[in-house]
Amino acid sequence: MRADLPIAYDRVWLNARLIDDGEVGGTACAIFASAGRVAAILPMAALADVPMERASDLQGAWVSAVLIDCHTHLVYGGSRAEEWALRLAGLPYAEIARRGGGIVSTVRATRTLSDDALLEAAMPRAQALAAEGVGCIEIKSGYGLTLADELKMLRVARRVGEQARVEVSATLLAAHTVPPEFAGRADDYVTLICEEIIPAAAEGGLAEAVDVFCERIGFSLAQTERIYAAAQAHGLAIKGHMEQLSNLHGSELAARCGAWSVDHLEYLDEAGIAALAARGTVAVLLPGAFYFLREQQLPPVAALRAAGVPMALATDCNPGTSPFASLRMMLNLGCTLFGLTPQEALAGVTRHAARALGRSDRLGTLAVGKEASFCVWDIEHPAGLAYQLGVNPLKQRVWRGEAV
Repeated sequence: MRADLPIAYDRVWLNARLIDDGEVGGTACAIFASAGRVAAILPMAALADVPMERASDLQGAWVSAVLIDCHTHLVYGGSRAEEWALRLAGLPYAEIARRGGGIVSTVRATRTLSDDALLEAAMPRAQALAAEGVGCIEIKSGYGLTLADELKMLRVARRVGEQARVEVSATLLAAHTVPPEFAGRADDYVTLICEEIIPAAAEGGLAEAVDVFCERIGFSLAQTERIYAAAQAHGLAIKGHMEQLSNLHGSELAARCGAWSVDHLEYLDEAGIAALAARGTVAVLLPGAFYFLREQQLPPVAALRAAGVPMALATDCNPGTSPFASLRMMLNLGCTLFGLTPQEALAGVTRHAARALGRSDRLGTLAVGKEASFCVWDIEHPAGLAYQLGVNPLKQRVWRGEAV
C-alpha cells in the first residue's frame, strides 16, 4: 500500500468516478473517510491492498457531492390545489385573494397547526428531496407572520432535518407579506419583525439568516434595509427575494449589505449584476416558479454568466407558486427553460448552492477536509442527472460518512 494512504480512516469507497460540477472525470478513484470527513481521494492506480471489510466497491459509478436545495418554503399547512385549478380556469388572482385564497390561506392553515402536525405535513416533501440525493435543505418561515407562529415554523424546520437525516439551514422570512392584522400598517409590522421576531429567533438559535420579499406587493427598499440592519445586529446572515416581478434594485441593496444570495431575479438589470459580481453574492434561479406561473421574463443568465456571478438552482418548494419537491426537476428546467448547461446546473445544486447557504467550507464539493457527504448515481454520463425525469438514478446517499 502506498505511503500516502491516510493512516486513519474508517470507511473507503473504491472505483468511484468523480463528477466535478458535471465535468467528465478521468480514472477511477478511492474516497477515504474519517469521522465523517473526507480524509483522502486517491486514484485507484496508486493503491495496492485495501481492507475490504472497510470498503465498498462502487464499480465505476459516478459520484457527486451531495445535492443542496438552497431555497425552499417546505414547512407549511394546507394546499392550494383548488386555487391553482381556478387560476387555470381564468379566475384572476385578485378575485381568488378576495375569496380568502392566496398566501393568506396558507398563513391561516399554518397558524392552526401544531408543531407535530406541521412536521407531519412537511416530512413527505423533505423525504422526496432526500430520496433524490439532497443532503442539505434551506427551509424558510414566512407563513406564520406572528412571533409565535414564525418561531413554530423554525422549530419544525430543525425537526425536519433530524427526521429526514439532512442538514437544514433555517431562514427567518417573517417579511414574506404583511399579515391581515397589519393591513395598511406595513411599517408597524416591520417594527415587530425588527424588535421582536428577529431577536427571538436569534436568541433561540432557530435561524441563521433573514430573508425579505422586496417587491411592490411585499416590502420596500427602505423597509428591507431596516430588516437587514436588525438581522445583522443580531448576528444573522441576510438573503433576499429580489427582482421577481419588477426591478426595485433590491439586489444592489442586498449585495451592498453582504447578502449570501439573492433569489428569483427575472427583472435584474446590469447594475444589479455588477453589484452581485463585485460582492460575490450568489444568484439563485428558481425555474419551478417561472414554469408554474407561466412567466415570460427570463432571468439574465447570459449576463450573469459573463459577469462571473455564481448561479445556484433551487426548488422554491411552496404551495402557491412552485409546489415541487424535486431538485432534479429543477436541473432539467434550468437547462431547458433558462439555458444553463448540465454542468452549470449541477454546479448550481452543489458548489454554488453551498455558497448560497454559507457552507462552502463543508459542502458543495468532494475535497479533503470537507464532509464525506456524496451521492452514487446509476447514470452513463453526468448530464443524465438533468436529462431524464420520472426515474430515480440515485443508488446511494452517503451523509457524513454513513450510507443513508
